[in-house]
Amino acid sequence: MHLLGNMPLQLFVFFAALFGLFIGSFLNVVIVRLPLILFRSWEQEALEFLTTRAPERLVPIPVSEQTPPAPRYNVAFPASHCPHCHHAIRYYDNIPIFSFLWLRGRCRDCQAPIHWRYPTVELLSALLSGWIAFHFGYTPQAFAALFLTWVLLAQTFIDLEHQLLMDSLTLPTLWLGLLLSLYPIFASPTECILGAAGGYLLFWGLYWIFKGITGKEAMGYGDFKLLALLGAWLGWKALPTIVLLASLAGSVVGLCMIVFCGHKKNEPFPFGPYLAIAGWITLNWNDRLVAWWLHLML
Repeated sequence: MHLLGNMPLQLFVFFAALFGLFIGSFLNVVIVRLPLILFRSWEQEALEFLTTRAPERLVPIPVSEQTPPAPRYNVAFPASHCPHCHHAIRYYDNIPIFSFLWLRGRCRDCQAPIHWRYPTVELLSALLSGWIAFHFGYTPQAFAALFLTWVLLAQTFIDLEHQLLMDSLTLPTLWLGLLLSLYPIFASPTECILGAAGGYLLFWGLYWIFKGITGKEAMGYGDFKLLALLGAWLGWKALPTIVLLASLAGSVVGLCMIVFCGHKKNEPFPFGPYLAIAGWITLNWNDRLVAWWLHLML
């Protein structure tokens, strides 16, 4: 690691954790709004199809019954507000973690409980960002790993809530990983290109084999793209570790949910969070994990 002594590292870790805390607050906005933006887009496209391009066998919706266009909605507008009473959140009530503790987990205006996800994402973002700064030091790898960490954190909580992985996060990050391989950051361009293609094709092939045998879908296309993203950042050599870790974690958690939480066997559960966690672990300790796997096998 390229360091200028212990103090620069300590300062870097502190500022990375502090910045990660505020990034976590922004990630909460992304986690809540990106799926809603997508759902509204689907609704608008369906409405436009029914009213303007519907086949003759379908009855178009009369103009008088059409839904008026929705107001502008994105990650910046409208301003943060309580989902229950819709009061705008004051700036001093929007300080990460501190405001949640000060308000005792409730809205100042209506006393409705604040979702546990908000402080959790903020705290995780701060802790993971601080660790990345400590692990990689003041290097280009640290800044790239910070960005990847925040994307994986957002995708994890979106998938947990909606069983959906956002292409608007996955695809730009995938292409960024391929561009960063020109530096290279974590792996060579050849390794990253093969990682992106191999990650997607691996899950794509398993999907169709499983569907051909059972007639059921084992995973969604968002999982293919997320593994391709991790391959584009970490290279093809990281894929076995990621898939093995994610599969083990998913199997253990899925079994526990069936046994202890009454989760039905045929009821789907998100696999994206396990891929994201496995990818983050591999980002930090891939060499040690590979050495450990080889030691166990030999």
